[in-house]
Amino acid sequence: MDDRVGTTLHTALLLSTTAALSWLSGLPMLFPSLGPSAFVLALFQDGDATSPRRVIGGHAIGVVAGLLAYHLLATGVSMTAATDPGSLEGLRLAASGILATTVTAGGMLATDTRHPPACATTLIVSLGLLPTLLEGVLIVAAVTVLVAAHRLLLATIRLISTN
Repeated sequence: MDDRVGTTLHTALLLSTTAALSWLSGLPMLFPSLGPSAFVLALFQDGDATSPRRVIGGHAIGVVAGLLAYHLLATGVSMTAATDPGSLEGLRLAASGILATTVTAGGMLATDTRHPPACATTLIVSLGLLPTLLEGVLIVAAVTVLVAAHRLLLATIRLISTN
């Protein structure tokens, strides 16, 4: 199979796992940063970029940094509605996003858990889109499911190709 087609289908299969869980449970287990994570897993498959430690660890750092920044600076405000130009609410959200992204980048570099899509996760949390502890846990759970689905898919492909 053409690598482009294989990567495309791999990405779709990975996202379908969390999409199905989200649909069946009604929980937010499908969110924007999963798309880039699924693509990285499908594109690089067995490289350092796809190690569970990096992918799950990077998102976990993003969630923690996002929760800390949001609850420190922007509790009660959300990017789901436009803020007035120059408003204090808009400034609080902007500061929360900057702080969360800075802490996420530094945390990933300090722990060697670099996974760029985690910077999107930290913005999702710090801008009030998924700002609760339960939602943070669901984010990490969804990423873990994504990584597990990736490992299972790779094992299945290897098994099929050896027979």
